[in-house]
Amino acid sequence: MSRKLTAVLLIAAAVLANVAFTVLGMVFNYPDVLKEPVEDILAAFTASQTAITVGFAVLALSAALMAPIAIGVGRLSSHRAMRVAVPVGIAAAVVQVIGLSRWPLQVPGFATDATSADAQVAATARNSFILAHRVLGNVIGETFGYVLTAAWTLLVVVALGRSIAGRWFAALGAVSAVLVLSGVLSPLDLPVIDTANFVGYVLWSIWLVVFAILLLRRPRTSASAAMPAQAAAAEDR
Repeated sequence: MSRKLTAVLLIAAAVLANVAFTVLGMVFNYPDVLKEPVEDILAAFTASQTAITVGFAVLALSAALMAPIAIGVGRLSSHRAMRVAVPVGIAAAVVQVIGLSRWPLQVPGFATDATSADAQVAATARNSFILAHRVLGNVIGETFGYVLTAAWTLLVVVALGRSIAGRWFAALGAVSAVLVLSGVLSPLDLPVIDTANFVGYVLWSIWLVVFAILLLRRPRTSASAAMPAQAAAAEDR
């Protein structure tokens, strides 16, 4: 995979995620809507089902791009941390796609059954939605997604060092990763956590775009990325 293609995928992932998130926020009040009663969530979903389904499909596509991005970025350095980063990035893509795919694949059925005249069918649909939300959404998509996305970012920062840009680039990546990781504390229902996680993803999107621009501007990655830390430090001096 070429550096140019990797850069294009980095930008695409950031743009698609932010566009989808914005649309979902406008038509579905996402993610705040998830704090509402199940009946209200499913009713809101039904009211704008097409737009919401497309929005989550685009969000899932953005998450899926993490897999080829991880492979492309993995070719920028032979550092041990980068060898770990590649499978971690692919795993981050997989868990997030699994979590997000429930919206276009499962929720339409839950929403339809929840309005059934048969009380048992309606109750089963609501319970199934809650189960899918907790397992596929909270545990797999969100918790694993936060951990793996943050881990991939930090591993890439360590592997590349200053070969792409100065300390500011590493700092931006590291700060965004820590804030994204804070999302694992979301079950504590503290407003500051949700805000920190949101800011983390905004910064992470900026980091992806900046990463892409740097790749397009620099034809080759400095050899120091593959050098031991001591040698790299000596070269900097």
